[in-house]
Amino acid sequence: MTTTAWMWEARAAEGRAAELREWAAAEAVPAVRGAAGLTRTELFTAPGERVLVITWWTGEPVALPEPPAGLLARPVHRWSFTSELVE
Repeated sequence: MTTTAWMWEARAAEGRAAELREWAAAEAVPAVRGAAGLTRTELFTAPGERVLVITWWTGEPVALPEPPAGLLARPVHRWSFTSELVE
């Protein structure tokens, strides 16, 4: 079975990282909860006012919604990866 990791990374506008994290937890993650093929979801924060969501899928990934523009320093970045080895 193929597993795909979908990474969503956003950089918050200056001083708005906590708001972006709260938005991701309250809006973005619930938007895909229960979607067919979703096996795992994680929410991370990182230096530089970044928020990262990684979702794992056994089917076609569902995109997370766009955050309100005022929370962002730049457009959201998205990457898709296919699992090749798990130990």
